[in-house]
Amino acid sequence: MSEQTNLGGNFTLPNTSLTLNRMGYGAMQLAGKGVSGPPRNVDAAVAVLREAVALGINHIDTSDFYGPHITNQIIRQALHPYPDNLVIVTKVGSRRPEDGSWVPAFSQQELTDTISRKR
Repeated sequence: MSEQTNLGGNFTLPNTSLTLNRMGYGAMQLAGKGVSGPPRNVDAAVAVLREAVALGINHIDTSDFYGPHITNQIIRQALHPYPDNLVIVTKVGSRRPEDGSWVPAFSQQELTDTISRKR
């Protein structure tokens, strides 16, 4: 088993009791080549996430447009039910058409649609 570390210390979000370790995990590379589609080895991606949490990572940065949707599915597969101290943060403001490009999605409706899909 890996030994937990706390590189960089931690901080408490203002006006909350939520404390995060400064070293988090960026989930962008969990998707396949070009941040599109599934990774070559989903089991390895699941193992990476589980190891990150075992090492003390308590926040994961992701987005629904990674994959698209793939990284969030892998995070759920690996970690659900989520530990009480795990914070998963996401981004909005982009979409991924069939060609895999990155298209801004800044209109009020696009942002609302993205947020609604996350609930």
